[in-house]
Amino acid sequence: MFTGIIEHQGTVKKKTATRLHVEATAGLIEQLTIGASIAVNGVCLTISKIPTETVFAFDVMSETLRRTTLGGLKLNAAVNLELPLRIGGHFGGHIVQGHADGTATITRIRRSGNSRVISFAAPEKILNHMVEQGSIAIDGVSLTLLKVSDTGFSIGIIPNTKDRTTLAHATVGLEVNVETDIVAKYVHKFINASLKKRHETR
Repeated sequence: MFTGIIEHQGTVKKKTATRLHVEATAGLIEQLTIGASIAVNGVCLTISKIPTETVFAFDVMSETLRRTTLGGLKLNAAVNLELPLRIGGHFGGHIVQGHADGTATITRIRRSGNSRVISFAAPEKILNHMVEQGSIAIDGVSLTLLKVSDTGFSIGIIPNTKDRTTLAHATVGLEVNVETDIVAKYVHKFINASLKKRHETR
């Protein structure tokens, strides 16, 4: 489990059809072991190899590449990295599983004081699990939803978040990984099941 509080960034150094190599600081690599999990742009991956003191690698399934933006990452692209939450650690964001529900595309970026408001277009299946002022993870970053409509949503980025994550490089047209709040998913499923059962008993 993760919290969406990004403390590290890495750089894509090598890609194959099934493996991704990421470069990061030696301080982060020292905390990693083969078989451990880490979130890369919000996607939970298992470390399969640590070839050098600053590079680690993952085997990536085709389904993961299909459902996320990882397949489209270019060499030297920056990625957000988050280690799993430790028992007894600080819980500063919200519950993030590292299982992306899909992707969204940036449609607008505007300034609001010293912050930025970023708008996204997203599919209905993702929007159904969003509520204004609720939580969402964008490329693994825990954020608060400002607006939600039938076709998209918007979030606000404060300077600290911008400076510490890949959202500093956000541009219109960029595709990002989206994970909605796990509580919203369960509530949505429960309500739909209840409505279906009520309809069947009429």
